[in-house]
Amino acid sequence: MRALLDTSLLIGELPPPDDVEAAISVVSITELHFGVLVADDDDERARRTARLAVVEATFDPLPVSVEVARIWGRLAAAVTRRGGNPRRRQVDLAIAATAQVEGVPLLTENVADFQIIGDLIDARSLPDR
Repeated sequence: MRALLDTSLLIGELPPPDDVEAAISVVSITELHFGVLVADDDDERARRTARLAVVEATFDPLPVSVEVARIWGRLAAAVTRRGGNPRRRQVDLAIAATAQVEGVPLLTENVADFQIIGDLIDARSLPDR
């Protein structure tokens, strides 16, 4: 199965199953860099830096294209129309838009984060191992 990995999976300990052809969004690289920069503890910063290095060496991230931006805007508008606050979830929405443009499910540890637009995107937990 082809899928886009949410940042929540990139910071986890377990890799995706072998049968998942995984991709990531460049937006996840942003989140990982942010995590390194805000770490107060030197050991935690070192762990996050090492994880970021592995992710950057493993993946060629998908860009935020004009098409992704269009879908991202539509998803943010849908969140607003449904009573949610899209500003709190902009990064998640960008990653979800990337998955939608690529025509693949979004694998995440936080399916509930996408519940308000669950009918518009395909967000899934990792398959049982």
